Amino acid sequence: MQRVRVEPTPPTPFHEALKWLEAGIGPLATAGIVLVFVFLVLLDRDDLRDRLLRLLGGSLHRSTDAMDEAGRRISKYLTMQLVVNLTYGVPMAAGLLFIGVPGAILWGAVAAIMRFVPYIGPMIAAVAPVALAFAVDPGWSMVLMTVGLILLLELVSNNIVEPWLYGASTGLSAISLITAATFWTALWGPMGLIMSTPLTVCLLVIGRHLPRLSFLDVLLGSQPALDAATRIYQRLLAGEVDAAVEVATEQLVEADVAAFYNTTGLAVLRMAAIDHASVASAEHRHRVVVGMDALIDGLIEQHPADAAAVPAMAICIGGKWEIDTLSARMLAHSLSLAGLPAAHRPSSLITAVYIDRLDLARVKTVCLSFFSPEPQPRARTFCRRLRRRWPHLHIVLALWNAPPEVLGEGARRDLGADAVVTSLSEALLQLAHALGIELSTGYLPAPVPEFDGDRLAALRASGALDLRAQPLFDTASQRVADIFDVPMAMVCLVDADIQRIPALFGLTPSGVDGEPVITLRAEDLEIPRSLSLCGHVVANARTMVVPDLARDLRFSGNPALKEKGLRFYAGAPLRDQGGHILGTLCILDAQPRSLTQRELELLESMADDLMNQLRALVLSWGDATPMADNPVENSSAIVGQPIPSTG
Repeated sequence: MQRVRVEPTPPTPFHEALKWLEAGIGPLATAGIVLVFVFLVLLDRDDLRDRLLRLLGGSLHRSTDAMDEAGRRISKYLTMQLVVNLTYGVPMAAGLLFIGVPGAILWGAVAAIMRFVPYIGPMIAAVAPVALAFAVDPGWSMVLMTVGLILLLELVSNNIVEPWLYGASTGLSAISLITAATFWTALWGPMGLIMSTPLTVCLLVIGRHLPRLSFLDVLLGSQPALDAATRIYQRLLAGEVDAAVEVATEQLVEADVAAFYNTTGLAVLRMAAIDHASVASAEHRHRVVVGMDALIDGLIEQHPADAAAVPAMAICIGGKWEIDTLSARMLAHSLSLAGLPAAHRPSSLITAVYIDRLDLARVKTVCLSFFSPEPQPRARTFCRRLRRRWPHLHIVLALWNAPPEVLGEGARRDLGADAVVTSLSEALLQLAHALGIELSTGYLPAPVPEFDGDRLAALRASGALDLRAQPLFDTASQRVADIFDVPMAMVCLVDADIQRIPALFGLTPSGVDGEPVITLRAEDLEIPRSLSLCGHVVANARTMVVPDLARDLRFSGNPALKEKGLRFYAGAPLRDQGGHILGTLCILDAQPRSLTQRELELLESMADDLMNQLRALVLSWGDATPMADNPVENSSAIVGQPIPSTG
């Protein structure tokens, strides 16, 4: 019996080509569909934008901001990615050319293009040059040098170039990037991998601006899900004191102890006070009190006050709860670090025995600390009994969690206190004033930056001091005041020894309690440079915001600002093409306030626009030399129209 074997017919080149075409038809079709959609979107982008705005609904302002932010983030990301790819592809081509790999320029270009495909693109681009090096070189030297070049470029690009250029361009966390790449690749294949980051950025921005989709910002964003105070509070609730101390230590890297207490420590206690009677169990309260006690002990041990044995001049007393005592410990430690001998006393029942045991005969001032949202009855009783037993005392009430109506002058007199404070920094100032001591941090002179002579020369050559530039400054100051809805705005130029005010718009009220409105003229703010807030902007070369001048330890003792009724300051640098800071574009108010990050960016943008307009104006003067030695007369820079107080 003879066995018969059937041999398959060898595929023809045409059939081989069809197989390759079938394998690539899917990705090619997807790429073609994406390109068609991109073309259609770009062709009618205005109509599509309007439809998206209508679809998002709600506030037109919020929807517009969301679309603008998404476009800005994606544009920045793609631009930075192009730069990163070029910094990878050009050295790749040069290195392969030096090694001797055929087609070096081609493989460098392929490497730059393939890096637009996340994760797998660089690996695909590396296959061809390594294979060619293996094919053309009988030894191993060319292969090893090619592999070494690729590894070196990957290390430099991934660990140096990308973190430096990308920064926070997308705002996405690492885990969200990987998850998004997996999802979009499974959905759309290779094109989904390329588009994963831009699409996820759009979802992130939508979640940031639309409250109902805010979970997307939490899931995808690179910002910490919990702030430092909340993280410490959560660690304490879980009984993880060491973890809470670790978070506190991280915060102390960029801030001193008093600043940590003021921003983070009090916030932890405030959350504990709010939860005390609602959701906190007895065990939770115990963990928070014990943990914060240990945390403060650790900070006192790491940052001890002056060891000189000086009797305490100020006593900080807990008003009612254990957390009141903890805040009193924070305040006493901060006072001691500032050079004010202070001690603390625990809270207790306000009895005659307790008042006598406080032993305040040699003490000048006391601070009663309350976290209760309704501290009036107990605070009134405490102040009355202290007055009766120790009539010489200066009593300061620290109401960390009280409603605004308790903080007025009438409420203060009713409670029987000499002062009411709401922040630790304000308490430091009040207690120092009561003791007749000037804190060393009460006034921070503006430093003079290095190479200030070059900056002054740039100021005189810029045309900013020319009288013909004054209308431009007048318009800018009025526009800034209108846009930010503040009663006062100005353009400030920092000269060698003085700050000059070529334009000032608006009136400012003298106080926050309905006192008469006063007019601040430009010459009133032409103060020595060392006393100038704008001088700090020039020295630090960045925007500065002071939410409340009266409660900021750096500026509360500034003699040039004390009697001018100013409480809020924000100044963006006026930077010329050479990078010199000539002055600032400022907004001011007699009421404490704050600015959002987007408002800060807008103020900086308006400052840059003003400098661009100034350069164009100087060019329009032709060959005429700017009158650098003839500073602007201030009398004509005042707009004498009253503006309603924002308070």
